[in-house]
Amino acid sequence: MNIPITYIKVNKIGNLSSKWFDSKKLLVTRISGRVNLSDVLKWENSLNQALLEIQDNDIFKIYVNLFGLKAKDVETHKKFRNIIPVTLSKYGWRVGYLDLFEEANDLKLSYTRGIRCLGAAHVHQDKSKINKYQFFFEKDNEAYFHNPILASRWINELKLEQ
Repeated sequence: MNIPITYIKVNKIGNLSSKWFDSKKLLVTRISGRVNLSDVLKWENSLNQALLEIQDNDIFKIYVNLFGLKAKDVETHKKFRNIIPVTLSKYGWRVGYLDLFEEANDLKLSYTRGIRCLGAAHVHQDKSKINKYQFFFEKDNEAYFHNPILASRWINELKLEQ
C-alpha cells in the first residue's frame, strides 16, 4: 500500500513518544512492546508535552498507536489504560469504548486552553477486541484498527469539522 507523500508517516514515530504535527492538526502517540510502569510514565509525559505544543483554542485529531503493547504487570496495565481516555476528556473528547465501563459514566469533559479533540484513530494488535470496538463504537470521527497502515491512512484522510 502506497501512502501519499502528503501524509504524516505516523508509524515512524519512536516508541514511548508523541509528536504534534501542526500543519495537519495531528497528534501522534505510540507505546508498544513489553512495558513497565516507568515506560508508561515516560510515554504519558511525551503525550502531555506534545499537547502543550498545540495553540490555545485550536483543534486536533489523534492517532493512538498501542500496537504490540504488553504491560509487564497489572499495576502497569491499570495505569496505561486510563491515560488516553482521561487525557482526551480534558480536550472535549469521550473515547467511544468508555461506554463499556459503568465507572466511566462520571468522566467530565472540559476544554483545556480552549483546545478540542475532533477525531481519533486507535490501533491495537488484539483483533477480536478491536473488531468489537469498531462494530460498537465507530463514528465518523473515531475508528479502531488492528492494522497500523490502515489506521494511518484513515487518520490522515480524516477532515476536521468544527
